[in-house]
Amino acid sequence: MKVKSLIVGLLILLASHSFAQTVTTGPEKGHLIIAGGALRDAAVFQKFIDLAGGSEALIVVIPTAGGYEVTDQRIKQIKAQWQRRGANNIKVLHTTDPKVANTEDFAGVIDQAGGIWFPGGRQWRLADSYLNTKVHNKLNALLERDGVIGGSSAGATIQGSYLARGDTKTNTIMVGDHEEGLGFVKNIAIDQHTLARNRHYDMFEILDVYPDLLGMAIDENTAVLVTGNSFEVLGQHYVLIYDGTYWNQKTGSYQKGDKVFHLLRAGGKYDMSERKVIPRGN
Repeated sequence: MKVKSLIVGLLILLASHSFAQTVTTGPEKGHLIIAGGALRDAAVFQKFIDLAGGSEALIVVIPTAGGYEVTDQRIKQIKAQWQRRGANNIKVLHTTDPKVANTEDFAGVIDQAGGIWFPGGRQWRLADSYLNTKVHNKLNALLERDGVIGGSSAGATIQGSYLARGDTKTNTIMVGDHEEGLGFVKNIAIDQHTLARNRHYDMFEILDVYPDLLGMAIDENTAVLVTGNSFEVLGQHYVLIYDGTYWNQKTGSYQKGDKVFHLLRAGGKYDMSERKVIPRGN
């Protein structure tokens, strides 16, 4: 009888573990702004600044994905750019050495921040520098205290658990030599520049290998605001969601099919844990 109970218990544990691997979840606290590149929409930046605590709140910009030397002149340019957006308290954090990123002297500035922003470049550079370091831990702690993490292009993809286009050779390889992101959203792959670069079928290269992932692809000048397990579309264009169905707005029902996706525009909402479009008005 004890052996039978043990077997049943193991089966339940394995089943719950498998379920956890297939459910997509956002952070329990805080917010994410995930933008698809070439972000110019002032309202999206203002939303980020507001969530960070307003114009005087500390925002830390991490430009490491860009792959260039972060000189004093570059830091001045970054600060001036954010001042034009309405943020007056900006610090820049950059290293390519994970040993440095794992020190309190380097990472401690995040403890005072209300928001973190990752600009574009190549997402694998962010993974190489910050994955599983004190910086990574403090980013999660920032969310725990209701802060906001945002990013555009590479700064969007790095926020997912799976690192789309994470190959060091070229950004055209979807399943590359880097596959782990910072994981602020679990069980998801995030792509960017989608419609502008005709990338709307590229996500299937990942989903053919990892079918349990939720796919998200965001067009330029567009973002999603993630709160808990749901998100709302912000900006000017479309977000594509790959969950194996599409939402028929005329009939109010879900249709299944091969190589299909949802197109959501500004104001559209999606429940990632349930993998369902939230009908407008709800």
